[in-house]
Amino acid sequence: MATPPRSLQGRVAAVTGGARGIGRAIAARLVGRGMKVAIGDVDEPAARAAAAELGCAAYPLDVTDLGSFEAFLDRIESELGPLEVIVNNAGILHLGPFVEEDEARQLRQVDINLHGPMRGTKLALRRMRPRGRGHIVNVASSAGKLTPPGIATYTATKHGVVGFTEAARLENADAGVEFSIVMPGVVNTEMIAGYENARGVRDVEPEEVAAGVVDALEHPRVDIWVPRSLGPTYRLTSMLPRRVREAAMRVLKVDRVTWDADRSARAAYEARAAASEPSRSERDDAAA
Repeated sequence: MATPPRSLQGRVAAVTGGARGIGRAIAARLVGRGMKVAIGDVDEPAARAAAAELGCAAYPLDVTDLGSFEAFLDRIESELGPLEVIVNNAGILHLGPFVEEDEARQLRQVDINLHGPMRGTKLALRRMRPRGRGHIVNVASSAGKLTPPGIATYTATKHGVVGFTEAARLENADAGVEFSIVMPGVVNTEMIAGYENARGVRDVEPEEVAAGVVDALEHPRVDIWVPRSLGPTYRLTSMLPRRVREAAMRVLKVDRVTWDADRSARAAYEARAAASEPSRSERDDAAA
């Protein structure tokens, strides 16, 4: 007999990077389940516009700044109630050969994609552990298990998200706090502009990722593959010898999706990602 889904009605949730793309879709799905949702984004006007359409709250958030993150969660708990779910979704991707990658872009991806979820997880745990309940959802990627060429730093950050979430889950196994790791394939958002297509592999929509997150909250599980078929596929291919596995990737052109991407088609996204948070020097100047 199937276990009935947990009710999410009235529970408080935070979604980082919620102004657009996957984060916005997740927020919309959570609102639809009757949750009290707050989205945070460094693009505050876009976050407020999204919140007005979705019927939720929006607050400024720079995931690279611990004080900003703490203020974000403080405001949620002050205005909406105790935090019960956090979805650490904010992330950026700079594409191109690693040897050519600008040092600043490398550091930014690590700070946003990896340190951001780590900060969010730590701050959420400090609130959830004393209450003995909560659910932390960290958005990684299928690139957190695989190694697509052309996005080496991004891949490293997503492997990091998977690894630290697994370790944090074990550290808090007796605390009443649940963890989930989201690992979608190629998601149809601005982030994949210019990507090549792989044979027999379809892009997924942000709403599919959101549905996977809600399902994991209602029926708790750790691994959220989107689509679900990616999970068995990964487990099967990981048992193959490296030479066979890489040959299969070449036949399906999976190894070309990011490596052969049209970088000129990504100009708008790359420019926005490059300006998505203040630089360290700008933050230091502001604090001086």
